[in-house]
Amino acid sequence: MHIVHVVGARPNFMKAAPVLAALANAAGVQQTLVHTGQHYDANMSDVFFQQLEMPAPDLNLGVGSDSHAVQTAAIMAGFEPVVMDRRPDLVLVYGDVNSTMAAALVCSKLQIRVGHVEAGLRSHDRTMPEEINRLITDQLSDLLFTPSADADENLQREGIKPARIHLVGNVMIDTLVRLLPRCAERRSADLIGPYALVTLHRPSNVDDGPWLRALLLALADLSHDVDVVFPVHPRTRQRIADLGLQALSDGHLRLLDPKPYLDFLALQQGAAMVITDSGGIQEESTFLGIPCLTLRQNTERPVTVSLGTNVLIGRDIPRLQTEIRRILAGEIKKTSPIPLWDGHAAERIAQVVLGRE
Repeated sequence: MHIVHVVGARPNFMKAAPVLAALANAAGVQQTLVHTGQHYDANMSDVFFQQLEMPAPDLNLGVGSDSHAVQTAAIMAGFEPVVMDRRPDLVLVYGDVNSTMAAALVCSKLQIRVGHVEAGLRSHDRTMPEEINRLITDQLSDLLFTPSADADENLQREGIKPARIHLVGNVMIDTLVRLLPRCAERRSADLIGPYALVTLHRPSNVDDGPWLRALLLALADLSHDVDVVFPVHPRTRQRIADLGLQALSDGHLRLLDPKPYLDFLALQQGAAMVITDSGGIQEESTFLGIPCLTLRQNTERPVTVSLGTNVLIGRDIPRLQTEIRRILAGEIKKTSPIPLWDGHAAERIAQVVLGRE
């Protein structure tokens, strides 16, 4: 059996790494890793592959950044010859980036089976490009590997036959569980007291100047009570510069360069709270038991709200300030373990792929 794995951005790496490992020793299985280059920073990508102990990609399509349409078309044009040449038995795609949908569409036209890892997640907000990618990929996929029961329900409502749906758990948690013991050595010695960890990258937050200004001023205000650590995405840093707000960065509001996986995980594990717009961080903080305040109106991971540590803040600065005060006062949200988020999701995927479920 020849399996092609397609990744396009760093969140895909964390999802693909445990699946590659779970299938690595299976008899008669050949694996090919294709990196579309949708998001590519040579230094950061190399570090991620090293820290995740992933094999280097067999192919890099070098697509790079562009508009959604141009980027999706470039991925399809680059990936189609790969599929036609190698004729894999199965292509595994991950998450919800443009590479995920583009690869699934190529395979569906060429009658190649597709498995979608992290299927069924829905924000029910079609203004998000990722939601479109999720909807299309799931309709085209033959095997749908879901992280939680709500994802199964979403797929069945959309007419997906139950036989195609496999509840396996969360592969992001597999990577976290495996690498968490290595984080202690990466904790920063100068972060002695409690701190809030911040990440922002979604256009709804960083491309709206007045809102981003209000948010940064709120974070600066928070830094009077607790240190704020903010590894800044390059796009976000440019927006901050455009607004002339670089001076907000001082000893208590720290605007840092982006961090490799292990370094960021160490920051997350030690945080008093996380303030984010990232889907994956909603999941990781829930598993770690770290309070998470999500700066979005909705989430495709509602289980992190119903069972986990996540609270949706939307665009409500007073609500954000209230929730921060509660956390600092020790009023931590009660949580419950999420079924199958146990570090073994990739093993369950491998069993399905190999026909042993």
